[in-house]
Amino acid sequence: MGTWQHLFLCGGLLLRGGGRIPAPLGRSRSLVCRRQLSGADSENLKQRRTQIMSRGLPKQKPIEGVKQVIVVASGKGGVGKSTTAVNLALALSANDSSKAIGLLDVDVYGPSIPKMMNLKGNPELSQNNLMRPLFNYGIACMSMGFLVEETAPVVWRGLMVMSAIEKLLRQVDWGQLDYLVVDMPPGTGDVQLSVSQNIPISGAVIVSTPQDIALMDAHKGAEMFRKVHVPVLGLVQNMSVFQCPNCKHKTHIFGADGAKKLAQTLDLDVLGEIPLYPSIRETSDTGQPVVFSQPESDEAKAYLRIAMEVVRRLPPPPE
Repeated sequence: MGTWQHLFLCGGLLLRGGGRIPAPLGRSRSLVCRRQLSGADSENLKQRRTQIMSRGLPKQKPIEGVKQVIVVASGKGGVGKSTTAVNLALALSANDSSKAIGLLDVDVYGPSIPKMMNLKGNPELSQNNLMRPLFNYGIACMSMGFLVEETAPVVWRGLMVMSAIEKLLRQVDWGQLDYLVVDMPPGTGDVQLSVSQNIPISGAVIVSTPQDIALMDAHKGAEMFRKVHVPVLGLVQNMSVFQCPNCKHKTHIFGADGAKKLAQTLDLDVLGEIPLYPSIRETSDTGQPVVFSQPESDEAKAYLRIAMEVVRRLPPPPE
């Protein structure tokens, strides 16, 4: 048993086979299946949910050692949210080397940070039984991808996901961080609400392509954060334009100025635009993000400008 697995023993739960269906300790998997299919268990689950809902919203509690939390979100998957989160964290560090930066991946079902940050292995435990983040490129990183096998699917119901999120938020020893960038999963579901309601968030960055379908969901994402009183710092228009490397002709593959129009509707600003550069995809796939590996490139400078805009819009950190 790896040291990280102790974190998931709380409450009698253990991950088997790197992320497959969790089972109570000391019981067979067949018993778990029977319980999941029983009417009594379904009724107990409903009662448990009713009890949780009756408590009202949880009281927000800061993450120890973290001054400000910035969430990077999108309404739809596939718009470059994780790539933006990774390069934003690196850009925050590049713009001010005196700042300590962390990167938290709360996409339980599809964690991308381990590959993009070129990190593998299980986190060690501190003397206080907290997970220590893994480091690369000067950034402290934590992800569900460190806790399960790379190819193992996480086949979990909602309550198990919420338990994992709670541990990622509360059982990590970040040390002292100026900024914690949180890579949120796509959508506006349980994970987004849980994170927003449990920790104070300084601001949210919404990522979208200019395509109308993506913008519809980005609109929903921005409205969700407003409903839970999280300041929306602005929009990032990703994959804004493609320039042919040979003839230099520019093509708006996903449309033009969609994020600008949405920003006007929401009374927000566009923090920046990221063109559709092959190098951004290539460097992310090889675990060498463009802000780190090509700091003088136009691609990296675009992220650096966005990071400056994000910091400019953040409220002062708490004393």
